[in-house]
Amino acid sequence: MIKAIVTDIEGTTSSLSFVKDVLFPYARANLADFIHRHKDESLVKKLMDDTCKEIGTELDTEQLIAQLIQWIDEDKKVTPLKSLQGLIWEAGYQKGDFKGHVYPDAAAYLKTWKAKGLDLYVYSSGSVYAQKLLFSHTEYGDLTALFSGYFDTHIGGKKEQDSYHKIAKQIGIPATQILFLSDIKEELDAAKAAGFQTLWLIRDSTPDPQAEHHQVRSFDFITLDAEVST
Repeated sequence: MIKAIVTDIEGTTSSLSFVKDVLFPYARANLADFIHRHKDESLVKKLMDDTCKEIGTELDTEQLIAQLIQWIDEDKKVTPLKSLQGLIWEAGYQKGDFKGHVYPDAAAYLKTWKAKGLDLYVYSSGSVYAQKLLFSHTEYGDLTALFSGYFDTHIGGKKEQDSYHKIAKQIGIPATQILFLSDIKEELDAAKAAGFQTLWLIRDSTPDPQAEHHQVRSFDFITLDAEVST
């Protein structure tokens, strides 16, 4: 019986295009100005220090900005970059430059599952801060109350089996009673190896009955146990 659901964001609850065509370009375009404006603030200063530690050398402000932009262009999952992106996106959400995209089926089923007593969690390579920003600024309103917790790369990489062991331990539910939703096979492989149940979201493709993980095109095709423990 499923007692908790852990969901990915990009390609699962939110469109790939929103992240790649809206959020990433916005962060890239505003990163230099943001750092120049906030580099003396404690949080931003710490993230700048963490960036230097990540590459193992000291950088001046312009070199650091260049490194961060390079990581954005290479789609690197580097924790201090993800945290800085979250801070930049916060400003964009607050100014109304964009809203967090959530698929209608995802919003509807997350609400239904929560009402049935399921514990819902998010696990994304984007920072926890960025996750909360997205779900608090959707066209369906603030959805953050639906989730019992959030996980990012601080707990480990999404393609690493140990990350899912740690998530199950923190949630406090046996891995076999946790369902993981993602659009990335390698993430699903790692979760399954850790004992999770898995579903593969393939929104723009036709399900393959021979796939290693059960495939569905949307949340509308997800069937859970009839009885949910509350």
